[in-house]
Amino acid sequence: MRQIPDLSVVIPVFNEEEILAGVFSRLEPALEGIDYELVFVNDGSSDRSSEILEGYCRKNPRGRLIELSRNFGQYLAVSAGLSRAVGKSVLVIDADLQDPPELIREMIKKWNEGFQVVIGARKSRTESGLKKLGLQIFNKLFIWLCDFPIPVRGGFALMDRKVVDQLLALPERHRYLPGLRSWVGFQQTEIWYDRAERIGGETKWSFYQLTLYALDAILSFSHKPLQLTWLAGLGISALCFIYGLVLIVLRILGIGVVAGFTTVAVSLFFMGGVQLIAIGILGEYLARVYDEVKQRPLFIIQREFPPGQE
Repeated sequence: MRQIPDLSVVIPVFNEEEILAGVFSRLEPALEGIDYELVFVNDGSSDRSSEILEGYCRKNPRGRLIELSRNFGQYLAVSAGLSRAVGKSVLVIDADLQDPPELIREMIKKWNEGFQVVIGARKSRTESGLKKLGLQIFNKLFIWLCDFPIPVRGGFALMDRKVVDQLLALPERHRYLPGLRSWVGFQQTEIWYDRAERIGGETKWSFYQLTLYALDAILSFSHKPLQLTWLAGLGISALCFIYGLVLIVLRILGIGVVAGFTTVAVSLFFMGGVQLIAIGILGEYLARVYDEVKQRPLFIIQREFPPGQE
């Protein structure tokens, strides 16, 4: 029978062999004096991350390794970690430690005060250029499109066991966890901090992946793209009707209307583009329905170390 610690720390890992030693050295002092367990989730790493993590867990009885059968993505890896964490509270933190583990004590203090979700809120970010611009656009767009208020925050958060159980009970595959965390409710608060640079290695998030991630987040929590296509169709139909009336009036008044190809071609291309966009948006929602009805598991755990601790 496993003892229930006060805190489980879930850390998804994907090809982070360069920084894992730094992760261990930062986490241990930050957790000193706290009854905790570390749940590392190896999300299909192709480097030596699995070997390093297992070696650490052999030395530290508080460490556990969850090995997924392939790379399922960060939020599904976090879901796997949540499913194996047994603590009275659960903290999710990235392996790059851009979110400082030194805030853990303050987050636990807020939890002890009665808050069931304590979110690490970023005052500043380290991204620049196109990636920074894309994040700013996503933040504003996501807030505007959401069907209910969801503050744009990262995955760094401490959650009470009741909150974790509710998240695990949600069956959906497209798991934008910051959104789900807000959706389940409970008493929430924030702790603000400046986000640091990675402690080493390179980010695994490309601009393309971030774009897909943003699209997934929006479509998971908003029906407005569908509503906007309907409004766009209504608006274009109204403009076409007005344009038709103008042409009729000009013909009645005997004002010459130059016959040509441009008006017809532009109208056809414009309408065709709008229809393709609308069909694409419908397709994205339909693809998500298709993913849900297949009922495949969210992730596959290949092995755990130490074994036999469920």
